[in-house]
Amino acid sequence: MSEEIPEISVTALQSGDRSEFARMVDAYSGPIYRLALKMLGREQDAEDVLQNTFLQALQHIEGFEGRSSLSTWLYRIAANEALMMLRKKRPEIDMTDTEPEEEDGSDSMPNQFVDWCCLPEDEMLSSEARKQLDKAIQILPETLRIVFLLRDIEGLSIQETSQALNLTETAVKTRLLRARLKLREVLSSYYGERLAQRSI
Repeated sequence: MSEEIPEISVTALQSGDRSEFARMVDAYSGPIYRLALKMLGREQDAEDVLQNTFLQALQHIEGFEGRSSLSTWLYRIAANEALMMLRKKRPEIDMTDTEPEEEDGSDSMPNQFVDWCCLPEDEMLSSEARKQLDKAIQILPETLRIVFLLRDIEGLSIQETSQALNLTETAVKTRLLRARLKLREVLSSYYGERLAQRSI
């Protein structure tokens, strides 16, 4: 989950307060860099997204009308920057509300589930488990990955996620469900092995 973010004054930002802009950069650099890295998988690309996000924010802060929160606005800029970078490599990526068919034509329901409720919490939160989750996130299609990262990793609400991605809340909920199901299937083999080892 995301860390506590301090209150940033939009009025001060819009009046050109450099110290407040520095506070905003300090407050949001971590979450935005993390989002970009998990979206793009390369540190250099994530750093470019981070830099471009704050440049865009600096250039357009006067036009910020407060229809969404400052954090949602920044996430929207960062998501757009990351998706633009992905589109340069894969022009077919489409973030519109229409739900794309599964690329391989298969049903979106997972083939296997492992009930890992019996695993202790420390094992669920171990560094190895986190690595497995990160790998599984990278397997997700970009349109599902960005929704999952904003909602479940960064802790945005459904409404905030829909605003950040310019999607309907229904589309966000649908993609979030599909992302969670895919992740659960991918992680089932990993946790299945952990359960098997514990039963030996």
